[in-house]
Amino acid sequence: MPYPIERKLVIAVSSSAVFDMAEANTVFETEGEEAYRQYQRKRLDEPFTQGVAFQFIKRLLGLNSVWKDEEPVQVVVLSRNDPDSGRRFFRSCANYKLDITRGVFLSGKSPHPYVPAFNASLFLSATQADVQAAIHAGLPAGLVIPTSAKDDDADKELRIAFDFDGVIADDEAETVYRKQDLEHFQDSERRKSTQPHNPGPLKDLITKISFFQKLEAKRVKQVPGYKPLLRIAIVTARNAPAHERLITTLNDWKISAAETFFMGGIEKGRVLSVLKPHIFFDDQLGHLIPTAASVPSVHIPFGIANRAAAASRATLESAGTVDGVRVGI
Repeated sequence: MPYPIERKLVIAVSSSAVFDMAEANTVFETEGEEAYRQYQRKRLDEPFTQGVAFQFIKRLLGLNSVWKDEEPVQVVVLSRNDPDSGRRFFRSCANYKLDITRGVFLSGKSPHPYVPAFNASLFLSATQADVQAAIHAGLPAGLVIPTSAKDDDADKELRIAFDFDGVIADDEAETVYRKQDLEHFQDSERRKSTQPHNPGPLKDLITKISFFQKLEAKRVKQVPGYKPLLRIAIVTARNAPAHERLITTLNDWKISAAETFFMGGIEKGRVLSVLKPHIFFDDQLGHLIPTAASVPSVHIPFGIANRAAAASRATLESAGTVDGVRVGI
C-alpha cells in the first residue's frame, strides 16, 4: 500500500542544509567531481558535522515521539549530490539518530522540481540557485545562512520564528512601503485592517506547524504535567496600526502564534537573542545579517524584497561572507 505522504508535514532538505559540507565542497571545487566522489567513499563512516538546519530538523522529527502511531512529520533529502555522498548522508543521519530515510540524489541536477512530488511544505538548501529556482516556480523554499550558533541539547523545546510580510503573507504591503513610504504603508494597512492578506511562500508550513501547537494545547489539558515541545513566534517590523491586519490574517487562516513581536523598526536581533529560536525565516537579508551568526537563519528570497536584495546578495557572495561567516556553499 502506498505511503500516505499527502497526510504528513513534509520538509525537504538538501544534504548541505542539515550537515556542514564545506570541506567536501572545497574538494569538489578545487579537484573536481571524481576526487569528490573518492573523498566521500573514503569517509562513509565519518559522520558529517551538524549544519544550520540540523537542530530544527531534529526537534521537528521529535514531534513524532508524541504522536507515535501517526508519525505526522517526515523529512526527505533532495540533493544535487551523487549516490556515494548519499550513502554518507544516510550513515550520518543514523549516527545522530536522525530519522531521515527517504531521498533523491541527482548528481548535479537541481532537485527543486521534486518538491511537489513529496508534498513538501518547505525546501531548505544551501545552494542559492536551487532556492531561487524553487521560489520562481512558486514553491516554498529558503536559503540557509551559515551560523556559529551553539545548541543546548538539554533544551528539548522547538522554537520557530517567522517574519510576516514576504514569508507568511505575500509582499503586497511591502510593495506599498518600498514604492511609496512608511506613511502610505501604515495608511494602506489601516484601511485594509479587516481584509486578510494573500498567502506567502510559507503559509502552508506555518498552518501545519500551528496545528501541532493546537494539539499540544489540548494535550496539556488532558495529560497532567505535559510540557509542550513547540513554540511559534512571529517577529515583524510592523507596529500599530499595521498590526491589526496581521492579526486579521492569522485569524482568517486559523493560525495561532504563541508569541508575536511588533518591532516597529527596532532591530529584530534584540528579541531573537532572548527567544533563541532554532530557526528564523525572513525575506530580507538586512534583518538576517545581524542575527545569522548567533541564530540559525533562513532567507526566503520572495517578492519585491528579494529583487531589492539581489544586488546586496551578489556583493556579499563576491566577498564570501555574511557578517564574517562564509556563504554560498
